[in-house]
Amino acid sequence: MQRAALLEAARTLLSEGGTEALTFPALAERTGLARSSVYEYFRSRAAVVEELCAVDFPVWAAEVEAAMARADGPEAKIEAYVRRQLALVGDRRHRAVVAISAGELDAGAREKIRAAHGGLIAMVVEALAVLGHEQPRLSAVLLQGVVDAAVRRIELGAAEDPERITDAAVAMALRGVRG
Repeated sequence: MQRAALLEAARTLLSEGGTEALTFPALAERTGLARSSVYEYFRSRAAVVEELCAVDFPVWAAEVEAAMARADGPEAKIEAYVRRQLALVGDRRHRAVVAISAGELDAGAREKIRAAHGGLIAMVVEALAVLGHEQPRLSAVLLQGVVDAAVRRIELGAAEDPERITDAAVAMALRGVRG
């Protein structure tokens, strides 16, 4: 129960203030625990980050996968892949992962984030193969680059409306995958 409260507090801190806000004193304050109690659950900030990724990323990826499963045909699956990820940008789980990605993490935490992203990229490889891409994995990585750029644009609070950014990313992705 307290572990879940600590993770929820970590999500809030990360989404409100980025990685600098994720401190053990702040976690203790948000949860009403003594600072020493936080160390009973997590040995470091990196451990908090790793657990957030382990808990949140599969849920986020499942939402993307479900959107793709509802789509009919490879292009529709690719569109769903892009749109669902961008729709999740405002979700606190996603905002925490973005804040985490921007921070300085130890090698273990960075590797877990890379592995989670690899699983996300793997979802779209088959659709790209069906469209005839000779290197569908490479195409999937590049497609994710478009998504990541759109995520950053939305996160920055760009002048464009998030819907316009999403539409532009989908259009770019679909034109690219057809090429």
